[in-house]
Amino acid sequence: MARPTRRPGNLPAEATSFIGRRRELAELRKKLSAARLVTLVGPGGVGKSRLAVRAAADLARSFANGAWLVELAEVRDAGLVRNAVMAGLDLRDQAGTEPLALLLAYLRDRELLLVVDNCEHVLDPAAELVSAIVRAAPGIRVVATSREPLSVPGEHVIPVPPLELPAADGTQPLDQLRENEAVSLFTERAAAASGAFGLTAQNRSAVVDLCRRLDGLPLAIELAAVRTRVLTPEQVLDRLNDRFGLLTGGSRAALPRHQTLHATLDWSHDLLTDGERALLRRFCVFAGRFTLEDVEAVCSCEDEPEDHALDLLSSLVARSLVVKEDLGCVATYRLHETMREYGRVKLREAGEEEAVELRCAEYYLLKCGQSAAGARFSLLEWLGWMDLEIDNVRAVLRRCLDHGEVRWGILLASSLGWYWMTRATTEGGRWFDELLARGELDPAEHVWAWFLRGFLAVIQSDPATARPALERAVAAARGARRRRALVHALAMASVAANDAGDGVSARGLLDEARIVVAGIDDSASTLSVLQATALQGLFEDDLETVRVAATEGVRLSRDTNDLYSLGMMLLNLGSAALRAGDLEGSRPLCAEALRVADRIDDRVGQFYSLDVLGCIAAGSGQARVAAQLLGAAETIRLQAGARVMPFLEPLLAGAEKTAAAALGPSRFDAEFRAGRCLGRSAAIGLALGERSDAVAAPNGADAGPLGKREADVARLVADGLSNKQIGARLFISERTVDSHVRGILNKLGFNSRAQIARWIAAPAEPAL
Repeated sequence: MARPTRRPGNLPAEATSFIGRRRELAELRKKLSAARLVTLVGPGGVGKSRLAVRAAADLARSFANGAWLVELAEVRDAGLVRNAVMAGLDLRDQAGTEPLALLLAYLRDRELLLVVDNCEHVLDPAAELVSAIVRAAPGIRVVATSREPLSVPGEHVIPVPPLELPAADGTQPLDQLRENEAVSLFTERAAAASGAFGLTAQNRSAVVDLCRRLDGLPLAIELAAVRTRVLTPEQVLDRLNDRFGLLTGGSRAALPRHQTLHATLDWSHDLLTDGERALLRRFCVFAGRFTLEDVEAVCSCEDEPEDHALDLLSSLVARSLVVKEDLGCVATYRLHETMREYGRVKLREAGEEEAVELRCAEYYLLKCGQSAAGARFSLLEWLGWMDLEIDNVRAVLRRCLDHGEVRWGILLASSLGWYWMTRATTEGGRWFDELLARGELDPAEHVWAWFLRGFLAVIQSDPATARPALERAVAAARGARRRRALVHALAMASVAANDAGDGVSARGLLDEARIVVAGIDDSASTLSVLQATALQGLFEDDLETVRVAATEGVRLSRDTNDLYSLGMMLLNLGSAALRAGDLEGSRPLCAEALRVADRIDDRVGQFYSLDVLGCIAAGSGQARVAAQLLGAAETIRLQAGARVMPFLEPLLAGAEKTAAAALGPSRFDAEFRAGRCLGRSAAIGLALGERSDAVAAPNGADAGPLGKREADVARLVADGLSNKQIGARLFISERTVDSHVRGILNKLGFNSRAQIARWIAAPAEPAL
């Protein structure tokens, strides 16, 4: 499958849409050339986010590692700010490293622009984190947006005013008027709403008055512009003036600016039907994105039945009061942060806040609980749903804690086990720690909570936490005679004991698990015992035990569509074959394991598979591929905060020694660094022989981490051309060539043009 090349970063596709703001953009660029942290400050609805994202899109190519957006608007728990930044940077909380340590280790040597959007409601933790990043990572520039400054050392503040207003007399020529920021935004949004709007001599006076009446506030202008779907600008202006006049006792004088947006929201709200108003205010209970199914379950009631939800929601989207975003094949919706705050006020005024919040909590408790049992057997689909809904689920978890509903919180957290294991290990551990510490609980009712807490600690290579949690799970399962839970707890306790170096206890626990599972017809329980058996064999170097257990595990995982177990069993089997010296037998097993890990985005599985495939490449005489795969695996491992399994360490040391002997130490180091610069998609493509995104060197060698223009420059450097000659050949300036050459040297870890030439001239190796 082709893996498209893309510039590093995660900016939305609409990042380059209209923004205007020429002065602010110029000031922001100037500040970023000298300052490490710039904060855009202004009230809600003024367009800070759009300005920051537009600036990042313009400047992304100035940073070797691109521009990245972190959105904090949906973060309701201050303790999750670090996790949100990790997610924005595409890092993974899937192992034992605390988010802050992982972030700083990852960013320390990077050169990127980080946009941290909507900090105001989590100001202290956001300020603390941004300050730590700026101190630790000299190549990082940060643009924050907030309603008030972060107030940290080195911060440069840029106030973001409303858009530039047109002259009051409206006598400017139309061409000049179209260039005005406020007018341009109005006409663009009106054209999008009506399909045929244009600024004319007839309507320009009304458009100018509207923009001035709305104080140049982007959100207010957009809400007014959408009304041109059914009204003329003159009619929109008349109705707005009537609304504003009511608020100022009949005076047509302008409202104070801080009231203008609220008045515009009130005007838009008053024009809605009762059903539309009810739905809009109830949407505020969703902390993140939501779907039509969520709306039907949470926001509909006797006065607004479910079968009306689609029409009402469509109307609110058409009026720009709700934002629609397609995620894959699913239509999702969200509120602008200002609209969410407005909806919360209206929900309280309607006396519905507690009832709708409770309905929301009950919905997610039921939905997550119902889906938990089958999640492991439809993991790809379940994780996709959970990735979409996780902010809403987190809000329910926090509500359970705040309202003392610990039992419900534990049941909800326990139903998310596969999410914590593959997406948020340390976060899941924190939720369980906080919930399980709240008062006396019935041990039998919370067996799975203790089991999952121990499981997460095993993933984190933390046996000191894992063993007591799993002991409680074992005791509770025994006391309640829950044999299935007992098998899982015993098997995982065996793994934790091995991780702690206590082989005797590990064997005893595993023996008991085998006895209990013998009387149970349950594939998940059997797989737990098979996995513990395979790991026991790897710890004890009993490769035949690994082969037998993992072979049966692969068969059972395929039969039940258990992708997580399938990936682990394939790796167990492939690792055993590698340790036995069977490279050709190990290769297809580990390649399939990598494909499974790629499908479910299991970063630990990805780095483990790449490491093993790197060892296979080294043993097969593919030294350059081996060095790059080992480098790529290290990057993914660090991005997940994981560690190398002890039984793999000698194999990796041998592979590095073999590859370094074939390439020479300097060349090996360069290729290893080149592998570290590969994105995950490129690294997986290299391992699977799918380097379709790579740029071929003149002799067929892969250009690895270089972009297309950098690869062109590298080839010409290898041909012996000077910077001036390269510039003439590629129609770029000599200064730009020099910048490319320095970037190539940095990416490849070289210090001379001769090294670039030798790297380009290296013979190509066959794909794995």
